[in-house]
Amino acid sequence: MTTVATMVPHSRPSIETDELQAAIEVLRSRRLAQGGMVEQFERGMAAYLGSAGGVAVSSGTAALEVALRALGIGPGDEVVLPSYVCAAPWLAIQRVGAMPRVVDIDLETFAIDPEAARQALTLRTKAIIVPHLFGLPADLTALERLGVPIIEDCAQTLGAMERGRAVGSVGLLTICSFYATKLLCTGEGGMVLSRDESVLERVRMLREYDEAPSLRSGATNVKMTDLQAAIGLVQLSRMACFLERRSRLADEYRAALDGTGLVQPIVPAGRTHVYYRFVVRMPDLHNQVNGVSSVIARFEDRGVQCRKPVFRSLHRYLDLDGFPASEEAERTALSIPLFPSLTDEDVAQVHVALRSEWS
Repeated sequence: MTTVATMVPHSRPSIETDELQAAIEVLRSRRLAQGGMVEQFERGMAAYLGSAGGVAVSSGTAALEVALRALGIGPGDEVVLPSYVCAAPWLAIQRVGAMPRVVDIDLETFAIDPEAARQALTLRTKAIIVPHLFGLPADLTALERLGVPIIEDCAQTLGAMERGRAVGSVGLLTICSFYATKLLCTGEGGMVLSRDESVLERVRMLREYDEAPSLRSGATNVKMTDLQAAIGLVQLSRMACFLERRSRLADEYRAALDGTGLVQPIVPAGRTHVYYRFVVRMPDLHNQVNGVSSVIARFEDRGVQCRKPVFRSLHRYLDLDGFPASEEAERTALSIPLFPSLTDEDVAQVHVALRSEWS
């Protein structure tokens, strides 16, 4: 085992003096709950994505649930989603009483496979949840042709483009997550955005129940605080710098891993990548059930924290068969640390670990 003085984390928030000052100003104002800062953050995010407006909520998972409810989706309806994703979309579908229809992914992009989505459509299909994973847009053009409302999950891909369109500007509804390690963070938090103001108004009615003129079934309390929104506004102003740093780090990783036989992140024609995660595939692990875990342990010994990019595919939780691409991703994909606050010393340590593993 190699002894290291420091551990490079897999991810870390990029918090500087401006975020600290913004939080202090809100604390001094004593106006901590949803208020003017939340409204400013909503307008800023809407402008960034070219949406009609946004509705800030307490988490990305809450955003998914209120988005589904705003579309009137409930018992008897079906929603298509990929297997290779975190549990949040499946949980949101379950909570509104609809039926999740889990489908496989395109292995090259890790995104939902449009053909698999097409085959899952029925007369009861009311929406497709499209997570853009690791910084790369899904094939929105192909998915649009299916004629089903799209809910874009931009938790990992803000700032990316698909055929000249900003990710998050294509679907009927878009959700964002601002968890601590996301591209833009507020600690916790999320948002629903849309180009349809009437849908946004339904989301606002579901976000809170206080002082409503009547009782609204499905309304809850998932508001964002001004404290979170103040941090989010500063982070939004820094997005261009964040993305530039991520791109530079990705270029360095590509150069370091060239010729190793690893499958590096691809960028199909017409799409851009913002590198929320730098995910490689290790074809040699195809037949090894715990191969990724072994690689992760070796990196830990070298002082670098890597992760499986998705902990477990949904079809495995549900004991379903027929998901070869998701299975392959689980067996062979590894996420290497990449975030804007990586120091030059961190990067050097990661490069040493990469060369030790794949020289």
